[in-house]
Amino acid sequence: MSKAFTRIGKDIVMAVKEGGPDPDSNSKLRAVIQNAKSVNMPKDNIERAIKRASDKSQGDLKEVLFEGYGPHGIAVLVETATDNNTRTVANIRSYFNKCDGSLGTSGSVSFMFDHSCNFRIPKEGHDPEEIELDFIDFGAEEVFTDEDGILIYAPFESFGSIQAELEKREIEILSSGFERIPQVTKSLTAEQIADVEKLLEKIEEDDDVQNVYHTMDEGSS
Repeated sequence: MSKAFTRIGKDIVMAVKEGGPDPDSNSKLRAVIQNAKSVNMPKDNIERAIKRASDKSQGDLKEVLFEGYGPHGIAVLVETATDNNTRTVANIRSYFNKCDGSLGTSGSVSFMFDHSCNFRIPKEGHDPEEIELDFIDFGAEEVFTDEDGILIYAPFESFGSIQAELEKREIEILSSGFERIPQVTKSLTAEQIADVEKLLEKIEEDDDVQNVYHTMDEGSS
């Protein structure tokens, strides 16, 4: 949970730096605050992160994407938020090297993933089929229902238009986010999965890392 708070805290700082500290005029910040509430992040933490972003002494956080191959030919994408790129590059490279992987150049694996956005809205009072029809013009590609609500999936570029339309219709957004979904996944043996997971765990433990995506088939064993 503390790792989730740290990640969202960084997202808040970056959103404020980009569009100012007022959620009413900063749609990105509004989205991050909704996500913070969805994981029960205390209001004090949210306000502290907004204040921290407005502090001139706060180092600039930059979003940097790392691409590489883990063991057994698994492609790995690492999203980071860092105030010291030299440190982050060195750390990420060392994780790949220690686990029989290799850090690649920009564009070496990102083309294997679809960059998408998603929104979760409440089930009550909404019909998934109607939502799909209503939001197809705003970029929605797929609509799913799970126990926590209705999920709308769309390409990365459609985030702003879907967020604006949901807000216009006064449909509550429980959470929203971005994902990189592998176009093709690779099945591995249980032993090979353990090798890849060793690398993924090392990467995920790093404080600069926000998200990790890979092409390993989660169902394989």
